[in-house]
Amino acid sequence: MWAEERDVAAEVVRAPLSRWVAVVALVELAVLLATASRYGYHRDEFYFVVSGQHPAWGYPDQPALVPLVAAGMNALAPGGLFVLRLPSAVASVAVTLLAGLLSREIGGSRRAQLIATACTAVSGFALAVGHFVTTTTFDMLSTTLLLALAIRALVRRREVDLLLAGAVLGIGAEAKPQVVVVAVAMVVALAARGPRWVFRSRWFYAGVGLAVILASPYLLWQARHGFPQLTVVGNIAGSAEGGRIGFIPFQLVLVSPVLVPVWIAGLVAPLRGRTPVMRLLGFVAVTYLVVALVYLIGNGKAYYLASLYPVILAVGSLPTDAWLDRGRRRVRAALLSVAVVVSALISGVIALPLLPESRLQGSLSMAVDPDVGETVGWPAYLTELSHAWRSVPPSVRAHTALFTGNYGEAGAVDVLGDAYRLPHAYSAHNGFALWSRPPDTDTHALVVGYDGPADGSPYFTGCRIVLRVDNHVGLDNDEQHGPVMLCRTARTWSRLWPHLVHYN
Repeated sequence: MWAEERDVAAEVVRAPLSRWVAVVALVELAVLLATASRYGYHRDEFYFVVSGQHPAWGYPDQPALVPLVAAGMNALAPGGLFVLRLPSAVASVAVTLLAGLLSREIGGSRRAQLIATACTAVSGFALAVGHFVTTTTFDMLSTTLLLALAIRALVRRREVDLLLAGAVLGIGAEAKPQVVVVAVAMVVALAARGPRWVFRSRWFYAGVGLAVILASPYLLWQARHGFPQLTVVGNIAGSAEGGRIGFIPFQLVLVSPVLVPVWIAGLVAPLRGRTPVMRLLGFVAVTYLVVALVYLIGNGKAYYLASLYPVILAVGSLPTDAWLDRGRRRVRAALLSVAVVVSALISGVIALPLLPESRLQGSLSMAVDPDVGETVGWPAYLTELSHAWRSVPPSVRAHTALFTGNYGEAGAVDVLGDAYRLPHAYSAHNGFALWSRPPDTDTHALVVGYDGPADGSPYFTGCRIVLRVDNHVGLDNDEQHGPVMLCRTARTWSRLWPHLVHYN
């Protein structure tokens, strides 16, 4: 064992786990569950449920794990948002607990554990992904657990943890492949900064092999279908948060603007390496910087870095704890307490459905997280779509397909449409493109999700706008004021379909 490793093992004194870690986690869980049923479904949640009802090893835009979980929860309580979102709430709270446990693992006092837990719990990203079903929720859990196991392996020289990290990596990749980017960056960071004994351990290579085996079903599915995930990645690159220009500024709000010093400390302290533990944790800071550079160059979405912040906050809890003991202790403790409370209020308003739906338009919540608006208006959408469907003469309706431009609109119909007497919806967007298409005997289409007749050309002709969707709360989301059109198909569906299929 290296002398440096002996120094780390001797330096780390693990304080008893603070009871406040559990208290904070339970409060976060209570808040997430109390708000789980406000507003409504997110378009992605409809898609996850329908995807899981078409079991496969993968889909054009995602692996199978999250859709299967969503479909399973929906089967337990059809139409029940509380049950559907329960796994996301639990996963987010698990990340909060991991932050506190990781702080303890690297020598954090009870107060440091509380700092790590509280800062994670009130972070905008933790509340946002804990509120509804999204692949990012489970990516955050797998990334946090992957890094935590790697840190424990290095701090304690527990090589078997490298095998466990491989298992987490493989399972995590079946929820969202981005954890693989973090794992590769971590290997680069260890090779560049050390400790390099990892690469001499058979457990490391066993972990890599296990990860490949567990992730192979999705990889093989993608290979068989021509890697449509790469098309999706290319199409959505830089499509939110201001692209490359907004990438770095957006990092300041992912946790909370007033808690930026805590996670900055979690990057700076390991790079300075003034203690053996912090020197050992240098690879964590380098991993973050490598991943940030990859996404910045690749024009990735700014929130892709969110999964790294729980670990960065856990590391930052130690220098923050030390800062509290310098200078005027009560003043500094009060400042940090106020920062946590203010962050909870800001993050809650931005990430959770706290505002009345009628006050969302022009709100801070919509400005920072437009996805909030995509959870409003679906009952009105389905009601008006039902009116449009019933307005079609029965003789024409018998040969009319309900066709939508995106998976959210089709998913809403398939998940909730029975209550509105709507037929099965077709779409050529992502996974829906693979499951079914209208029969060639359907010569008409009730089309939604296009901007107007010109947008539907050359696929549809003779389009007549039946009505325009209105969510009745004045919220300018993706469906608001969208036309519902009755059209003729320009060609048979079998000839149209290859031209309609799109992945994004």
